[in-house]
Amino acid sequence: MKKKILALALACVSCLSLLSACGGKSNEAVTIKVGASPTPHQEILENVVKDLLAKENVTLEVVPYDDYVLPNNNVEDGQLDANYFQHITYMNNFNEANGTHLVSVGSIHYEPFGIYAGKTASLDALADGATIAIPNDATNGGRALLLLQEQGLITLKDGVGLEPTVSDIAENPHNYDIKELTANLLTTTLQDVDVAVINGNYAIGAGLKAEDALAIESADGTAGVAYANVLAVKEGRENDEAIQKLLKALQSDEVKAYIDETYGGGVVAVF
Repeated sequence: MKKKILALALACVSCLSLLSACGGKSNEAVTIKVGASPTPHQEILENVVKDLLAKENVTLEVVPYDDYVLPNNNVEDGQLDANYFQHITYMNNFNEANGTHLVSVGSIHYEPFGIYAGKTASLDALADGATIAIPNDATNGGRALLLLQEQGLITLKDGVGLEPTVSDIAENPHNYDIKELTANLLTTTLQDVDVAVINGNYAIGAGLKAEDALAIESADGTAGVAYANVLAVKEGRENDEAIQKLLKALQSDEVKAYIDETYGGGVVAVF
């Protein structure tokens, strides 16, 4: 009898151990590594999301990036669990161009593009031949050209969609010099050009305020959808428990309040 009781006790202990190992995974501590642009993405993650995830037993490690290529390659190759730096249109184009398998888990915010003053203080004051700097990647460069067209500075060919290039400029009556630069150089070279069309995250990082822009995109309509910044992972990881907890934290009331209070219209929550 004693042997049977002992055997039963050992079996129960073994069963409990298995239940703990299998059924208790959701309570185990997990660390996830997320790539992000310093502003506003890293700030949102560090200042709000990290504490929210800690309550869910998830440790967030944020890896900052200053470019738009490495954080996608590092999600693809598994060095990162996710990234949060890019809009959906850029991600889709990156997949097509590079054969990667990135997917959006959810949309978080939108960063309006703005035209900011360099050597010239207003759009009305732009002289013939003035230099206008824009991003040199296809997605954001096209977005900049569309904003220039909205302001009546150039006219693009019909049917160019969301990604026109400088070769799609049909009319440039004032012979503006459209200078294409890497996006992260637009703020550092602003004093050398007349005006620049700058990505929201780089504008914020350089202390440029949306309210001071000479012109800015509206968050309503096509741009607010086409350029929504997303939480991206490699295909197949969308439903990972830690990733879903990260998404929930990013789409929380706390994050929305932080965005509204911190960025003065330069970042707009879309959830």
